[in-house]
Amino acid sequence: MLIKKPSDIRPSEITSESNYLNRRQFMRAGSIAGASLLAGPALSAVVPAGDRAKLPDVRKSPYSTSEKPNSYEDITTYNNSYEFGTGKEDPFRNAQDFEARPWSITVDGHAEKTGTFDFDDFIKPFDLEERIYRMRCVEAWSMVIPWVGISLADIVKHHNPTSKAKYVAFETLYDRKRMPGQRRRVLDWPYREGLTIAEATNPLTILAVGVYGESMPNQNGAPIRLVVPWKYGFKGIKGIVRISFTEKQPPVSWNLSAPHEYGFYANVNPEVDHPRWSQATERRIGSGLFAPRIPTQMFNGYGEQVAHLYKGLDLRKNY
Repeated sequence: MLIKKPSDIRPSEITSESNYLNRRQFMRAGSIAGASLLAGPALSAVVPAGDRAKLPDVRKSPYSTSEKPNSYEDITTYNNSYEFGTGKEDPFRNAQDFEARPWSITVDGHAEKTGTFDFDDFIKPFDLEERIYRMRCVEAWSMVIPWVGISLADIVKHHNPTSKAKYVAFETLYDRKRMPGQRRRVLDWPYREGLTIAEATNPLTILAVGVYGESMPNQNGAPIRLVVPWKYGFKGIKGIVRISFTEKQPPVSWNLSAPHEYGFYANVNPEVDHPRWSQATERRIGSGLFAPRIPTQMFNGYGEQVAHLYKGLDLRKNY
């Protein structure tokens, strides 16, 4: 199990935004090792329906950063979700009437446990965890977001992929009536993403179902989305309705749209610029108009946990 350094561990309670910002104590690595998140009775994940529904029984996580999270307003009003429009404020404006329940998720491909599952049944076998992660957009801005989610490794294990499963593919809902951005041919809808099986089962990777201890806002990917903190934000596919275990590398939306600009891996890498802008620095949302840009870290600062996944891989060619 990967344990972060003491300075990277934040023992925040799953409470309101104001309490997040008031609590500044950090746990020692030894106490985390001794009192594992896995201690105590297993919990069943529950996400009540409704806007900003409180999420019960959320565990703390040693994988969280100690950095101050962005405000709820920052996180929910400045984001990319082309299903609801291409402007940063479009998702907030256009997703308010979206109904994320009822919802079902189909699991197919090279796995023993496949089928179509009601959302509540899909998440029920697992624990909810708070994961406060840095999020680096490919557009060179960033946030710190207190997600609530489920370990994707646990989900993968539960569905028992066969030896043929080398990748995990994801697909979002396609509904032009409910998602007005899909009426425009900005991308080849539905949105698609994918990971290697090793990336999907890394302890940092989660399927998120909430933020700030509450159910996932529509504009941020309700009811369930992917979060891979060492990759650019566009890998975080939203509104997932299909998970497929595949033998071959699956097609992914931005690579299909602009292969010379967006690769399959999309790891945060300050040494490989986007063809149209530098990736060496980033603008932290909420830091103020005149705040200096901050240096971007390799793998968004998660190299200790994930660099081994790419040993021997040319990250300039496999961007």
